[in-house]
Amino acid sequence: MTVNSVAFDHADPSIFTVLTCQSMKPGVAIADFVIFPPRWSVTEHTFRPPYYHRNCMSEFMGLIYGNYEAKEDGFLPGGGSLHSMMTPHGPDGTCFQKASAAELKPQKIATGTMAFMFETSLSLTVTKYGNDICEKVDENYYKCWQGMKRLFAPDKKPDSD
Repeated sequence: MTVNSVAFDHADPSIFTVLTCQSMKPGVAIADFVIFPPRWSVTEHTFRPPYYHRNCMSEFMGLIYGNYEAKEDGFLPGGGSLHSMMTPHGPDGTCFQKASAAELKPQKIATGTMAFMFETSLSLTVTKYGNDICEKVDENYYKCWQGMKRLFAPDKKPDSD
């Protein structure tokens, strides 16, 4: 069974958790393993892709095959991204522009895709091999957010249906 938001906003990824390692502190996991299955996106009056956020947990995203909706061009199968605790992140500029202009009608997302996330309340570090020697780090990763137009209109009210 796939669960998703049907009223507003992008649902927190924790709804897709398939495995949790609990800690002694209630509500805080040592580790969560999450998958992102195909699902319908039907929310109204909102930004549907994963929103810009910071976490109290470190997040490692991986793409096994297909396209990840928030970074279709820069996140390739076999790739991964690590966002340490409290590091801001979210969709790239292309996804932002496309989603901001899209008609909000029901659409199936993540079809033909297998993406996962591992998150932990512990700090993670990248080895010297992973950061330097393997030469696979995208030094221009931060540029995917450059040049984004500000579209926030605090006084705009949604059309009533």
